[in-house]
Amino acid sequence: MAATKDSETNNKAKTQQASAPASSLTDKERDQIAQMPYEEARDNLIKAVQALEAGGLNLDQSMHQWEVGEALAKRAQSLLNEVRAKLENAEAEQQSTAATAGTQSNLE
Repeated sequence: MAATKDSETNNKAKTQQASAPASSLTDKERDQIAQMPYEEARDNLIKAVQALEAGGLNLDQSMHQWEVGEALAKRAQSLLNEVRAKLENAEAEQQSTAATAGTQSNLE
């Protein structure tokens, strides 16, 4: 019975590994990308795309460049989303106070 449970656990682990895409990015590369400001992520994304467009890379290098580009694009998009949310919050706050601007209730 214990052998059956071990076998089931191993099969589940193998299934999860098979469904998770392999990545050539190192933890260091992921950490570096996660810390990049928007401009650096954007500029590095442009370089990754240019390297792919230029060709001359073998399959492993091309896949690595593509994965770097995907990670950079996600980083840049998440930073843009954060800024968008801040702007929307500021706009909503401004609209909520606009109705009372210049009135006595604004001074209370």
